[in-house]
Order: sequence, then C-alpha cells, then structure tokens
Amino acid sequence: MNILQINSSIFANRGQSTLLADGFVAQLAGGQDADVTVRDLALEPLPHLDAERFAAFLAQPAERSSVQQAAVDHSDRLIEELRAADVIVIGVPMYNFGIPSQLKAWFDHVARAGVTFRYTEKGPEGLLKGKKTYVFSTRGGQYEGTTRDSETAHVRDLLALLGLTDVTFVYAEGLAQGDATRQAGLSNAQATIRQLAAARRKDGHAGHWDRRAMPRPSHP
Repeated sequence: MNILQINSSIFANRGQSTLLADGFVAQLAGGQDADVTVRDLALEPLPHLDAERFAAFLAQPAERSSVQQAAVDHSDRLIEELRAADVIVIGVPMYNFGIPSQLKAWFDHVARAGVTFRYTEKGPEGLLKGKKTYVFSTRGGQYEGTTRDSETAHVRDLLALLGLTDVTFVYAEGLAQGDATRQAGLSNAQATIRQLAAARRKDGHAGHWDRRAMPRPSHP
C-alpha cells in the first residue's frame, strides 16, 4: 500500500490538521506493508499559478522553452506521486472560510487537462480513479453542514476533477472556542481516526512501514 500525505497547514508539522493526518497515517500504516510519502506544502511551498506557468502546461512538448519544460517537469513529479498512491491523506485547516493558498497551488499543479483529467461532451472526467482519499479538516469555529462550510464542497470538487471521488472527511471543529470545546473537537476526530484506520487495516497485509518525506524539488 502506497500512502501519499499532503500537509497544508502554515504551521507545518505543528498544525492540528497535520497532527491528525500524522496520527491517522501512523495507525493505518502500522503493521502494514506500507510506503508513506509526505509532502509538506509549508516547508516546501509550491509556486502559485501564473500566466507563464499556465502557458507551459498548455504548450506542446516540442514548443516548450527550457523554463517551460522545467515547470512541466515539476508538475509531472507531483502527478506521479498521486498516480503511485493507493491512499491519499490531506490535512487542511480552514483559513477565512477557505483552503490554504498553498493547497490551492498544489491542486493547480496537479489538475492538468489531458493529463489528470479530460474534457468530454458531458463535462470534465478525472483520470486518477480507484484511489481512497481522507481529508482532515480543522476549524476554529463550527461550520460542518452550514452555509459557511464552503471548504468541503471546494475540496470535494477539486478531488472529483482528478477522478478522486471516494473521499472521507474528518472534522475537528471549535478549536478556537475555548479549551473544553477544543478538546472535544480533537477527541471526536481522534476517535473517528481510530475507527477509520481499523476498518481500512482489515484489507492490509502484515509487513513493514517506511515513512519518508519527499526530497526537495528543484523549482523552475
């Protein structure tokens, strides 16, 4: 089993969404034949999409400049991480009712027409199918199921664009509403993590767990 963990908290490995994702991956991979790849978007931020980078994605291979090819190569490496993964785990805090900009940048690098999705007469079709995705969302307030929770729909739509439609969300809410509410939110999320990991492990195989961070990419 190959697991790709994407952390997007601005606090890197100290962020609550990262800690929840870490805990889930540890329980899921422990005792399994699992390789874990971790990409932390705060420690190794991606460049945000601009006109030059977008033009590189659209250009035909023979027509790309060296700078454009470097941008495409960088995107290709991120996409290969996704292709290799059986399970994708994303830690995503809510900032101002939305996802962190660094996570949006990651989606902008991996969502490429003709590569990870294609346009059809019925609309876009994702090409990265057959994978399980878990999203660990942390919020200062309590927004799940309300009109202010635009984050869930946004993340679900972005994942679906890639073909990732088997998605489970786990929420830890009320983290800025006092110690008792904060602890209750984290405890509820941790209980859900134990249940999800136990259920997923039933399909696993005894073996090693190799947790590794990706080497630092060379940014064009």
